Amino acid sequence: VNIGSDEMVSINQLVDMVAEIAGKRVHKRHVTGPTGVRGRNSDNQLIEKMLSWRPETSLVDGLRQSYAWIDAQNSLLMSKAA
Repeated sequence: VNIGSDEMVSINQLVDMVAEIAGKRVHKRHVTGPTGVRGRNSDNQLIEKMLSWRPETSLVDGLRQSYAWIDAQNSLLMSKAA
């Protein structure tokens, strides 16, 4: 089951969000190829109807929390390796 945000986001927007959270500058390089979909989001209507559930964490807040956890894990591994 995929549960997510109904907030529409493009890959470019997602890259920008993660780069900002990480405090990094990134160079996006677009390659020629099929365009594909313009953005992604989740349709949570069924779970909302059946369980009265709605996401409490926004996409950007979830990315912040995930980045902080990954960063902490990396720091822990680096300190153990030293």
